[in-house]
Amino acid sequence: MARRRKLAARDPEDGIPSPPCYAAIPIKFSEKQQASHYLYVRAHGVRQGTKSTWPQKRTLFVLNVPPYCTEESLSRLLSTCGLVQSVELQEKPDLAESPKESRSKFFHPKPVPGFQVAYVVFQKPSGVSAALALKGPLLVSTDSHPVKSGIHKWISDYADSVPDPEALRVEVDTFMEAYDQKIAEEEAKAKEEEGVPDEEGWVKVTRRGRRPVLPRTEAASLRVLERERRKRSRKELLNFYAWQHRESKMEHLAQLRKKFEEDKQRIELLRAQRKFRPY
Repeated sequence: MARRRKLAARDPEDGIPSPPCYAAIPIKFSEKQQASHYLYVRAHGVRQGTKSTWPQKRTLFVLNVPPYCTEESLSRLLSTCGLVQSVELQEKPDLAESPKESRSKFFHPKPVPGFQVAYVVFQKPSGVSAALALKGPLLVSTDSHPVKSGIHKWISDYADSVPDPEALRVEVDTFMEAYDQKIAEEEAKAKEEEGVPDEEGWVKVTRRGRRPVLPRTEAASLRVLERERRKRSRKELLNFYAWQHRESKMEHLAQLRKKFEEDKQRIELLRAQRKFRPY
């Protein structure tokens, strides 16, 4: 029974193992590698009524993407099938695209360890059909497009992790200028809309006051907590109830006993340290 399942999971044409509804594309890291690694691909599709931001007829879903295969190398491998619009690697399948943020050459997102999945979007639906019929093996690292691996990749990653201080300062200053401009525009827009009713006649109430709010620091937070503690202590009714009066007496007696024991120990210590002993 297990042998029949294994045979059913193989491609009948070339014997390449593949899961159901997936096509297998063999790839090799370089020409020196003898064994092939398999990418399992299929046209991206979702169930009826499920929303997905990926184009249904132009997106190729790829499984079993190895760690050394980057977005650029995957786009180059599938460029023979048609013009590739975008390639995105993810840790696990997702129905929505990740938000496109402006990438910095100094601050890179944390890489996903291990194998990944990929969504490849072609400009035309024919690219997906061509990718499903693609035969291999395809080479990831070639003489014209070398891909670093092993210790060479570690050295390159370490060298890239050390930024140029001057270039980093320029990028940070540019980002802060854009951020300050954005905040100024939002404040100006909010000031213009302050007190102006909307289409339904509602007026938006903001928290803007005459005095600007000071930033909350650790010292300011401690002062606020101390002020609240003193305010609560003034409101408390001390020795108002009988049980409070009884507990205060017991605490006072316990403190007297403790102080008496400490005084006895101190006297014994002084006696032991006394040098003059007449008898």
